Amino acid sequence: MNTTTATTDALARSADLQAIERVIATIEHSQVNELPDEFLSLFRSDAIWTTAHGKLLTGLEEIAAFTHKSLPGAMANGSVRYELVDVLFIRPDVAAVKARGQYLTLDGEPTGNPTSPLYVMAKEDGRWLLTANQNTEQLPE
Repeated sequence: MNTTTATTDALARSADLQAIERVIATIEHSQVNELPDEFLSLFRSDAIWTTAHGKLLTGLEEIAAFTHKSLPGAMANGSVRYELVDVLFIRPDVAAVKARGQYLTLDGEPTGNPTSPLYVMAKEDGRWLLTANQNTEQLPE
């Protein structure tokens, strides 16, 4: 085994994981602060998105129209928290990213059902971008 290559690969993987964590943190930040353009900057132009309520949005233009309509005012009565759960690298430049979301009251208490987003991200020009995504509401068992 070439230890230089192994070390380089491990460092690259660590940097990719940190970059993916920053994407999840930016999703949270943009939603908490109702910043649709910050949120939209995370998507590829040809991305697809299925909302937690099953609405399919195809392409950045459709995602943007929905986001600009739904995000402003969405956090008037609370907040949201996202947590990275798992990352599966399908290829070095493609990852399936599992997260956990929870809406919160103004006091920081959980409200409503948690969400279970799955983001397929692609690395392009050094940036991890949301490509094929679905946010699923978790119903109580």
